[in-house]
Formats: sequence, C-alpha cells, structure tokens
Amino acid sequence: MLSLVVPAYNEADRLPPSLVRMREHLDASGEEYELIVVDDGSSDGTAAAVERATEGWPQLRLLRLERNQGKGAATRAGMLAAGGEHRAFSDADLSTPLEELPRLRAHLDGDCQVAIASRAGDAQIEVHQDVRRELMGKTYNVLLRILVLPGIRDSQCGFKVFTATAAEACFGPLQTPRFGFDAEVLVRARRHGWRIAEVPVRWRHVEASRVHPLRDASRMLLDLVLLRFRRL
Repeated sequence: MLSLVVPAYNEADRLPPSLVRMREHLDASGEEYELIVVDDGSSDGTAAAVERATEGWPQLRLLRLERNQGKGAATRAGMLAAGGEHRAFSDADLSTPLEELPRLRAHLDGDCQVAIASRAGDAQIEVHQDVRRELMGKTYNVLLRILVLPGIRDSQCGFKVFTATAAEACFGPLQTPRFGFDAEVLVRARRHGWRIAEVPVRWRHVEASRVHPLRDASRMLLDLVLLRFRRL
C-alpha cells in the first residue's frame, strides 16, 4: 500500500483543487492507498475543506495538530501515522506533480530506502522562483553539502518517498520541527547506511509560498548548524 502525506497550513484555497488532482491520479493507479492531510493548526478553513472532501472518499483522512508546530512536525505526524509499505510526502500545491512518484518509487530497493525529488541536474523547471529565493536555496544547499550531506544537490524539494522502515527510523526521532527538517531526515537515513536516490523531476514554482524568505531562511541555517553539532 502507498501512503501519501500532505502537510497543510492555511491551505483552504489551494488544497481543494490539489485534492481533486490527487484523487484522480491515485484512483487511476489501481493501487491500494491512503491520503493523509495533516492540518498544522491552521487558522482558516483548511480542516473543513478536507472534511468535506472525505465524504465518499474513504482513503482520505484528516489529522489535526492543535497548534501550529511547523512543516517538519506536521510531516512527522503524518509519516508516523501512515501504514503504507511506501510513505511519500508532498507539498499541498503539487509543485512536483504526482506523475513523478512512480519514478522515485522505482529506486526503492536493497540499500536504497529513500528517494527524493530534485530540481538540480536534468530536472525540468517549468516555472522558476524569483532570483532571490533561487539564490538562497542554492546557497543553503552548498552549505548543506559542506556541513552534513555531501553529494545531495537539492534537499529541500518537498516531494520524497521512504520505505516504512526508513520512515519510522528517520521521522521517529526528528528534532527539527520547521522547514529544515528535510536535512535531518536525510542525515538520519545516511547514518543507517541507506543510499538516497536523488531523482530530477518536473517542477514549477507556485505563488503564495508559506516560506518567509528571511525569517525561515535564518531558522533553516540555524537548524543546519545545530544539526552539524549534533552530528559531531
């Protein structure tokens, strides 16, 4: 069974059309699946939108966090609540289309327990971020490779898939609750001796990002430094 986790914070507008696209893709696959939307303490109608969508859709369920804890905390809750042999997570805006998921899952075998979407290399970027965001992302990934994850060119694309074993091992002890969590789960995967497949994908920037360029970038850099010290 496939589990797909979608962390969501104040996504009442963007989430309903994404859920329609997710259902079309997942139903068409013919595979048993579950879709878990984790409402990260939203202050809008995100939870109500998901509850409406659950009517006549037994594979969809809503998991609610009482207060906003961060994308990492929401993703962790969903990945640990999931029951699939493969457990993926995706951004609510589907900036990476679900059609890319089979390509990632094809890598999960043997010592490869984690596959991540990447906007580097041969990726097809259909809509770019603004120059400032793109530069910040590239700078972060250079620091990431130097400090904790050599060889990973794009850790922050919000589309990754884990085996059940890797999901439990990487998300169970997660200590980074916000946007820097991707680096920590990948470091934990490496510590277990698992290979991480980095797969170039189609990707398009979607406006109304929940990432604040300065505040969240500062937090991610701090999380990266803390992760480096914990790793040492």
